[in-house]
Amino acid sequence: MNHADHVALIGEGVAGGGSVWADLGSGSGAFTLALADILGSGATIHSVDVDEAALRRQAADMAAGFPDTTLVQQAADFTQPLQLPTLDGIVMANSLHFVREKVPVLNSVLQHLRRGGRLMLVEYDADEGNPWVPYPLSYGTWERLAGEVGLGATRRLGSVPSRLLGSIYAALSLR
Repeated sequence: MNHADHVALIGEGVAGGGSVWADLGSGSGAFTLALADILGSGATIHSVDVDEAALRRQAADMAAGFPDTTLVQQAADFTQPLQLPTLDGIVMANSLHFVREKVPVLNSVLQHLRRGGRLMLVEYDADEGNPWVPYPLSYGTWERLAGEVGLGATRRLGSVPSRLLGSIYAALSLR
């Protein structure tokens, strides 16, 4: 996947959803850059990842490509309590599949999401993992889990083929 693919996958769920977002488990920033592209100048993106080298690469790419977007980085584990403001939206792209016990993590993360805010999930559409994707969740599993943690209006926005576990989907849920 390239930048245009990332933008296309999450664009419908992000556009018009406010200007203060977080990318949790952001890595080197593929979806952070997509967020910046969709949100436009003046947006603020809180990027959280444990890999400080990846965050440095992300910061350089953001400065080069989206200098009018405010990037606030935290070298932290999103499964632990975070220091974040009230957010309009959260992107969790290929990060939740590293978490075995998803409900407590989602409950913690959702404390930062405003009423009516958006959670964009990008995940492998499978319920059985492998060493690289240990705990994936199919779209059907996400629908159930989203309801369990108080999210609603969940819908699948799109999917792309993946050689790893068949396909990757993007889903939008509202708080």
